[in-house]
Amino acid sequence: MEDFKEFGEPLEFWQYFYEITKIPRCSQHEEKIREYVLNEAKKMGYQTEIDKIQNLVVRVPSKNGNEAGKLKVVLQSHMDMVCEKHDRTQHDFAKDPLKLKLIEIDKEKWLTAEGTTLGADNGVGIAYQLAIMKKIHDGSLDLNAIDLDLLFTVDEERGLSGASQMDKNLIRGKYLLNLDSEEDNRFTIGCAGGRVFKGDIKYEKEILSNPNLIAVKISISGLLGGHSGSDINKKRGNALKILAEVIWKINSKFDVFLNSLEGGNLTNAITREAFAIIFIDQSHRNELEAFLKDVIPNIKILYEGTDSNLEILVDPMKDFADKTAFSRDFQNKLVDLFQLMPNGPISLHPTSKGLVHTSLNFAVVHTLENVIEFKVSTRSLTQYDKDTLFEKLKTLFQMSGLDIAIEIETLYPSWSPNFNSKLTEIAKQVYKNLFEKEVIIQAIHAGLECAFFSSFYPDMEMISLGPNVLGGHSPDERLEIKSVAKIWKFLMALLQNLN
Repeated sequence: MEDFKEFGEPLEFWQYFYEITKIPRCSQHEEKIREYVLNEAKKMGYQTEIDKIQNLVVRVPSKNGNEAGKLKVVLQSHMDMVCEKHDRTQHDFAKDPLKLKLIEIDKEKWLTAEGTTLGADNGVGIAYQLAIMKKIHDGSLDLNAIDLDLLFTVDEERGLSGASQMDKNLIRGKYLLNLDSEEDNRFTIGCAGGRVFKGDIKYEKEILSNPNLIAVKISISGLLGGHSGSDINKKRGNALKILAEVIWKINSKFDVFLNSLEGGNLTNAITREAFAIIFIDQSHRNELEAFLKDVIPNIKILYEGTDSNLEILVDPMKDFADKTAFSRDFQNKLVDLFQLMPNGPISLHPTSKGLVHTSLNFAVVHTLENVIEFKVSTRSLTQYDKDTLFEKLKTLFQMSGLDIAIEIETLYPSWSPNFNSKLTEIAKQVYKNLFEKEVIIQAIHAGLECAFFSSFYPDMEMISLGPNVLGGHSPDERLEIKSVAKIWKFLMALLQNLN
């Protein structure tokens, strides 16, 4: 898939995007993509700078006008991607290129990857920046008297740490265009703030001496997943919450012994797969299976409109060697806690219809040596509600009676929208002139790096835009082909009009 001539303009975008999909760039492993961007800039003779946390800026100066009359604009994307794949997919994100595939849905062409995330979030931003840099260099693009800072940040997907720790002297400009949005008819000018925290629950295990006990794996799979901010209100199943419900019902009905729970990888993704291993007396195995045969269809009905491929499987584990389980008291408290753990939208915005105000994503559970580790991501448009939700969670943890140590991993501010900024007005007018439609101006529930940029540079006006990307943070991620050209056309017109 190296001939992109049928994909439309700009060809340079597709050439760069293809090269980007070959480069490993999971969060905290951006060294190869940074080296690629750096080499492209150096080949064209542009000045570059890297700060201590390894964010990169490429400076593309204008050849027109005097210094006093030039406009400084920042174009920004993040270099890392969410590395998610289906359990059955054989793929090593540390070295394997993505396997691209062109598909057609409702007569529209989309680019996706086989069994993995595509990395359009935020590979499209990188490709736009590199295409602009190349076209300015070869003379096919002239932005008049605009000096560009092309900013490439690290580790966005794990909590915006590249933006939060950025050297504030790295960029300068009157306007910042963030290229990390995923709907081509909407521009974002505000976002929620968030808090990600980790909990460690101390435990001790007991050796099981009953020879009649058999190990059984209860697994949840087939869920759609998605972004824990932008998709949190779409009623999609969370594998950990479904597992918690199933295990709670089993624990209430049968004399079982819980060995471990596992599920989730990333706090910004809705958990798609999870499992627990329990022990039950061989004589009650058929009774357990009959009980779940009645429960499972009732759970699946709840997700028919969103997760029709949901699977809840019960599999005996004949060769399972770990004959230990949590104490009965610990097991009951843990199962109760996870059953009661909030998940999904907590409240909606009082005036913006459909906008989630506060939410929680129960994201990760791992059974480690001596502790059960769990991770939760909370988001809110206000600091007050974010703090209040955290206080309620701490109260729940105290009431559980478990020994839980909490550690904050990520804390990021909200980006307050300015609906009357000059940049917003120019963008709205350019969009209307090009497409004869009004663009939607919105604040979103997901977190964006602009939240930090707006606090660092209070006088810099900002907007976030991008082509249509669906299924973000999941192996179903796909990029609409024609939408790339639409946003390119808009971006070129906007830059020309900013002066």
